[in-house]
Amino acid sequence: MQRSRSRELERIAIADRGARVSRAPVLLRRAPIAAAVMAAIPRLYAAEGTGGLEEVVVTAEKRTENLQNVPVSITALGTEKLQELGVQNFDDYVKFLPSVAYQTGGPGFAKIYMRGVASGDNANHSGPLPSVGVYLDEQPVTTIQGPLDIHIYDIERVEALAGPQGTLYGASSEAGTVRIITNKPDISGFKAGYALTGNTLRGQGGYVAEGFVNVPVGSNAAVRLVGWSERDGGYIDNVPGTISYPSDGCLSNFSPPAPGCQVSPVQAKKRFNPTETYGARAALRVNLSDRWTLTPTLIGQSTRQDGTAFGDPGIQGVLTTQRFYPDSISDQWWQAALTVEGHMSNFDITYAGGYLRRNDHTVSDYSDYTLLYDRNTTYIAYFESNVAPVAGHTINPSQWINGQDQYRKMSHELRVTTPKENPLRFIGGLFYERQEHYILQDYIIDQLPVSQSVTGWPHTFWLTDQIRVDRDYAVFGDLSYDLAPKWTASVGYRFFRYDNSLDGFFGFGLNNPYGSPTGEASTVPTRGVDCVKPGILGGPCVDLSRAVKKNGSTPKVNLTWKVTDNHMIYATYSKGFRPGGLNRRIQTAPQAPLATYEPDYLTNFELGFKTSWLNNHLRFNGALFWEDWKNFQFGFLGQNSFTIIRNAGAARIKGAEQQLEWAPVQGLSLNLGATELDPKLTKDFCLDVDPSGQPKPLTSPPPLGCQATDGAPRDTQLPIVPKFKGNLTARYAFPLGGQVEAHVQGAFDYQSSTRAELVPYDNLLVGTQPAYGLLDVLAGMARGNFTAEIFASNVLDRRAEVYRFAECTVQLAGKPICGGKPLAVIGTPRTLGIRFEQRF
Repeated sequence: MQRSRSRELERIAIADRGARVSRAPVLLRRAPIAAAVMAAIPRLYAAEGTGGLEEVVVTAEKRTENLQNVPVSITALGTEKLQELGVQNFDDYVKFLPSVAYQTGGPGFAKIYMRGVASGDNANHSGPLPSVGVYLDEQPVTTIQGPLDIHIYDIERVEALAGPQGTLYGASSEAGTVRIITNKPDISGFKAGYALTGNTLRGQGGYVAEGFVNVPVGSNAAVRLVGWSERDGGYIDNVPGTISYPSDGCLSNFSPPAPGCQVSPVQAKKRFNPTETYGARAALRVNLSDRWTLTPTLIGQSTRQDGTAFGDPGIQGVLTTQRFYPDSISDQWWQAALTVEGHMSNFDITYAGGYLRRNDHTVSDYSDYTLLYDRNTTYIAYFESNVAPVAGHTINPSQWINGQDQYRKMSHELRVTTPKENPLRFIGGLFYERQEHYILQDYIIDQLPVSQSVTGWPHTFWLTDQIRVDRDYAVFGDLSYDLAPKWTASVGYRFFRYDNSLDGFFGFGLNNPYGSPTGEASTVPTRGVDCVKPGILGGPCVDLSRAVKKNGSTPKVNLTWKVTDNHMIYATYSKGFRPGGLNRRIQTAPQAPLATYEPDYLTNFELGFKTSWLNNHLRFNGALFWEDWKNFQFGFLGQNSFTIIRNAGAARIKGAEQQLEWAPVQGLSLNLGATELDPKLTKDFCLDVDPSGQPKPLTSPPPLGCQATDGAPRDTQLPIVPKFKGNLTARYAFPLGGQVEAHVQGAFDYQSSTRAELVPYDNLLVGTQPAYGLLDVLAGMARGNFTAEIFASNVLDRRAEVYRFAECTVQLAGKPICGGKPLAVIGTPRTLGIRFEQRF
């Protein structure tokens, strides 16, 4: 039978030998080839009875359905696939989500973008909310900093829903949604498992230990406990160096220091950025009756990374840097959640509530930033010591940041669902969310005189002490009706209201040497600013108190044609949104006020298909989309590196997504996913605006328009997101003799180059992020419930830049100061390891 199949395939190949094969990322572009294959060989699979593809079950539309029946572009990685790919964290699974791009500054500091919706804005605590929502089970876990970096073990599924999900998921799901669904307690019987991994990375050892146990409690309840501990070796070297300031002073990160220099608090060290993570999850499932189920869960995790995840290409290569003050990230969080599911009459009732508490502590060396300021400004010279014996002499201006962020997130959702078998189906509900973000950013100069410091904060040059509160209220519904046996139409709507506020202190001390009014010196009655109220987290006073609220709605319309049981075509019009917010700084006339910025909206037109072929041995899904992003929010660093957010742009993203799964023979599986994008501005973009708030024309010289350094012409490609991203995975399992089964696997992911900045002038300084491809390989054996594997991640040891940036941008007269010194976050180099896993 194998020989017959080969001859049949050979005949098809010869018949089409003269055809020109299109490039690999666009799967099955040639319809004649696809049609010939589909027509000629389905009988071969039916006759031989090779194992077909497993059904993929998702809950993307908040009801359990076969992925092939859901008219949404979804990439789903199930439990088995996550294990096969060795996925353990966000950086691992995002490689296999073709529609997702990201930036990261370290564990827990990832910014996610989908379908090209990215402006390259300055994403700090005062920036816009994320455009992609992330959910853990039923609860949103997106924060302004980024989503939780959840350790992936005993996870049922990771789903990536591409395109606006504004109807069912609301705010911050403007461009898409990522969902992490955990395995739930199972009352059917006892289950347990563990996995042990040892690895080496640039000579540094690492490990992962993880395990779970599922225990039935009586006949109506079960408990599931999961725990993990992980250590990743460092791979960035802090190399010896000296930093000398034009005003005065120098530091050396080695001993003895350079002549006339001080020894810095941090010494040069190889592999100075190891990471440690540990956490646990507990879930209880109770069947209160045959109609009601109660599932409370509690999960917590602690991650600490010393050093930095970024290198300085200008030192001794991308895996080196020079740091003089401590750098570290500590991310600790826990979440309590409750899901109640029940059945009343002919309706399914679901309540999902959660409370998230997250505390981050970041320490950052800001010496480079200070040096560049000292070279390009005069204000550093104002700092003079008033302490003998160096009174009157300029101080060493080295600066570092002690940052503390506290997040408190509470959400509630109540929804009603009618049976999915009915010709008329409905899902709808109510949603409420409150996010609190306590921001404490302490910019410290160790030699700064107390008299020039923020009151009550010795040696603090600048203090940010604020609370940001984002509230969301929504009513949503989605109605579907079977127009005919093969045709279904649906209409969805979400009515929302956001109510956001920002209160606290930001700025300098009262006696700052250059007389800045920002901070304790703020007393501007016309703006309602009077720095006399007590601070939020110990700040000297309150010089900021603003709020904004607004209503709106997002629609969705879908038409689905079920051509056959295995083939579906759908067309969708949908809209997503991101709430507006507040700026800390208000500009005076003649410039437009900057107190608030408006919500931005993404309008999506999509034509998709989902197909299954060859007796369910091949699945081919895809979508073509056209998205208009109007009045998008853009955050940038203005004067004094102060974040400003404006609605100042419009873009159009055209693209295509394809996913192919194929099981050609018993034991062999092939998976390929790809996304192609054409993301461009549709009108000129300018950072400066006229008195009405509209961007100035991109002409020069001012005041007729904006300078070339402050704008981007139409057709400029959007930053961060690659024009192409794809992945290919091949796995072959075969008997080795006796009861042993062996397997080998290769996984390759690739993305094209990306712009680092939207504005061409800034991008010229910072540089383009190069394209990269990463290859992972493994081999293993399984006997019964025991598996052993050896693996190599990034086996070709590529230096993948996942984020390219500069510590500051626009500073003086519209000219970037730090742009000429780009830094780059580098993906993990080659890692070799061995893994053992057993399940009971």
